[in-house]
This record gives sequence, structure tokens and C-alpha cells, in this order.
Amino acid sequence: MDRRAPVRVNALLIGALVAQCALHAIVPAPAAPAPLLPAPPPAAALRLASLGDGPAAARLVMLYLHAFDAGIPLRELDYGHVAGWLEVALALDPRSRQPLQAAAQVYAAVADPVRVRIMLGVVERAFAADPARRWPEMAQAAVIARHRLHDMALARRYARAVRLHAPAAPPWARQLELFILQDMSELDSARAVAGALLSDGTITDPNEIRFLERRLRELERADAREQR
Repeated sequence: MDRRAPVRVNALLIGALVAQCALHAIVPAPAAPAPLLPAPPPAAALRLASLGDGPAAARLVMLYLHAFDAGIPLRELDYGHVAGWLEVALALDPRSRQPLQAAAQVYAAVADPVRVRIMLGVVERAFAADPARRWPEMAQAAVIARHRLHDMALARRYARAVRLHAPAAPPWARQLELFILQDMSELDSARAVAGALLSDGTITDPNEIRFLERRLRELERADAREQR
């Protein structure tokens, strides 16, 4: 088998993409509205076009997406299609973190709660497929939901998923749910989470254990004051 074939195909695809970017750079912007981002082709078709080189196809997908949105405000993009392109890239290269980082850090930065939720949905679905690898973006999604959307229930759902399904995540990530529950004044639930973190055996650092024990005592005292 000629191993050079995928290289030639990828070179042609990259060359076409570079030519498209160069054309956008030198041709004045038309007066017509910006073109709409199309729906992505199936991942299987892109994998076939790259002769089975999924990671190379995923990189081209991300290059195309970023080249397309380079001159277009994020709020003008069809976020349903953006989500589709990101998920296709992830399907082509499940080990890559670039699609989820783009979802959480680039496309979720738009000042539009509806579009932000679409991007957080991409992260949540991807996390469910591979929690051990994708917990950082899920933890970031919890922070975005908490501080930007001010949706505490959604933030708790994301943080709870990290605590339950990513036991290898660092303590700060698995403790997010505890802080969110305190913000929600859900003291009983916060105590339950603190107790679960202490008892599940995944936190072994003495400083983290002391921190959780202290937080649990504080929650118990706060709950006792509320009962008076």
C-alpha cells in the first residue's frame, strides 16, 4: 500500500484551505451578508476522504471552522452548526481536547446565553463519553454556568457529574459541587457532599482531608443555627 497517499490528500486539502484563507485576506469584503456556516458532513465521509487518518481530518475540520469564523462576529454564527462541526472533529479524533477547549473557551465567550448553553451542551455530551479525559472542560462548564449564566442548578449538575464520574480529577474539581451548594444555601446537601468526599477514599492528601473536615464542621454549625 502506498503510505504516501494520505500525505498527498492531506496536503491538497490543507493547500485548498490555505488558498481560501488567502483569498479572504486579499479580496474586499462583499456588501452582501456574511455566508452562513454550513452543516458539517458526516464524520465517516471526512474519514474516508482522508483515507482513514481521523486526527488529520479533525485538524482540518478545526482549521476550516476557525477560518470561517475569523471575520464573522460569534453572535452571527449558527451555533447549531458550530456544535456539529465540533462534535464531528471530536468523533474523528476522540483523544483531542481542541474541540472542547474551543467550545468552552472560544465559542462560549459570546454574549448570548442561548449560544453559551449550546456550547455547554457539547461539553456535557462529550464528558459523558469519556469523563476521565474530559473532566477539565466539564469543570470549566460548571464555572461558566455558575458565574456567567447564573444558573446554579445547571452548575450543580455539571459539578456533580465531575464528582461522581471523574474520581481521578483533582480535589478542587471534585469539590466544586460543595461550593455551589453553599451558594445555593443547600446546607444539608452540602454536608452530604462533604461527607461523601471524605468517605469515598479518593482524597488522600492530609491538607485536603483537613480542609473538608473543617468545612463539614462549619456546615454542621451553620445548619444548627438555622434550626434554632
